[in-house]
Amino acid sequence: MAMRSKTLISWPKKVTTSLVEQLIKAERNVEKAVIVFDSATAEYANGFQHDHKTYGLIISKLLSANQFIRAEEFVDRMRKEECKVTEEIYLSICRAYGRVHKPHDVMRVFQKMKESECEPSLKANVTVFSILVDENQLKVALKFYKYMRQLGFPPNVPSLNVLIKALSKNNGTMDSAIRIFREMPKHGCNPDTYTYGTLINGLCKFGKISEAKNLFKEMEIKGCLPSVITYTSLIHGLCQLNDLDEAMNLLQEMEGKSVYPNVYTYSSLINGLCIHGRSFEAMELLEVMVKKGHKPNMVTYSTLLHGLCKEKKLLDALKIFDRMKLQGLNPDAGLYWKIIELYCDGQKFQEAANFLDEMVLEGVPIKRLTWSLHVKIHNIVVRGLCSVNDSNRAFQLYCSMRNKGICVDVETFESLIGVLCKKRDIYKAIRVFDEMVIDGCIPGEDVWGDLVCRVLGQQKAQKASDLMNELVFGNQT
Repeated sequence: MAMRSKTLISWPKKVTTSLVEQLIKAERNVEKAVIVFDSATAEYANGFQHDHKTYGLIISKLLSANQFIRAEEFVDRMRKEECKVTEEIYLSICRAYGRVHKPHDVMRVFQKMKESECEPSLKANVTVFSILVDENQLKVALKFYKYMRQLGFPPNVPSLNVLIKALSKNNGTMDSAIRIFREMPKHGCNPDTYTYGTLINGLCKFGKISEAKNLFKEMEIKGCLPSVITYTSLIHGLCQLNDLDEAMNLLQEMEGKSVYPNVYTYSSLINGLCIHGRSFEAMELLEVMVKKGHKPNMVTYSTLLHGLCKEKKLLDALKIFDRMKLQGLNPDAGLYWKIIELYCDGQKFQEAANFLDEMVLEGVPIKRLTWSLHVKIHNIVVRGLCSVNDSNRAFQLYCSMRNKGICVDVETFESLIGVLCKKRDIYKAIRVFDEMVIDGCIPGEDVWGDLVCRVLGQQKAQKASDLMNELVFGNQT
């Protein structure tokens, strides 16, 4: 009881719901907000009673903190207290489950809503329908739409927009989306900016750029101003078809109409320019983007780096790489490997090895799907270091590979043994040879020749031969 008294608030004689709301809103910590709510509940004996506003507020706080079960428990408390649970409270829970990709819980809460005295309205049905489409639960979504119609809800612009969005997600149903769009006026529903934008996005996604352009023109004729999303979709589609000049013209057009491009618009153009070998223009566009107050994201930088590496522009790629890190964005393993490959192409193997070391220091994670590329890059760098006679760095990187469980291929073993023999570093050469045999790799004649002739010399050939036999037979026993 002592602990409870510490958490209780000293309330005035008359507690109002507006005061409780104000205190809950002001509390940023969700647990403290619950304490405020429960403390107010203790004032029931003095005539105070929570209503749907205070309940709705605390439920909203819990949902923001992803505490869904507790939020639903508060709904149960509302029902026990015979406090009306509004449709908006149920929908807030549905939206919260949709936000964390739990469509089954959305349907469960919707069913719970139906079983209570809160009969779902058209708005509630469209909201759940929209969540199902956003979560790509298309079969369930289409069944849900039929269920809505069976209940007698007439088609309206929001519901038809969601239906068109669902049908625009697959190439096979794109024609059905267009057909419903054309039939909208028959139901007294005029397509809006969202309708056109959804269709244009779907058409562009499936490479139907000509149809998308026609719809874009029709949209403007009908007085629907394209949104930044619509412009970006069409720009992206044009870039994929190498219609870069037209895409750039669209960028100028949208700015002229006070529809301001966002980071995705610029990233689409940068991607298109890079794909088609125009990375210099992509660099210029990046500067324009930054000057206009748009912060490049991971996709922007990654796209530009891939383009610069594809065109072998190492210095520019390094500038973008450093700029990316300064902005606080962490390059992934794929971007490191792109730079390393460029260094290797330019025979700059020490710099390539430095980048591999940096990857380790930065703790860059290696995904299972790209492990084979990770192995390949390490082997290439070790062989490269051997080719420029940097035996110390090559051996150092080789040891690092073995410690990390990275497979060493036969060619790398042979290159390393060769350079160590050339440097007359017999102990390291024999160690690498020994590990090569342990790994089940068969040494070639050149490897034997290097160890026998280059290291110990012709006059000690018999002694060297005996040593090799001892190594081989020793490993077999």
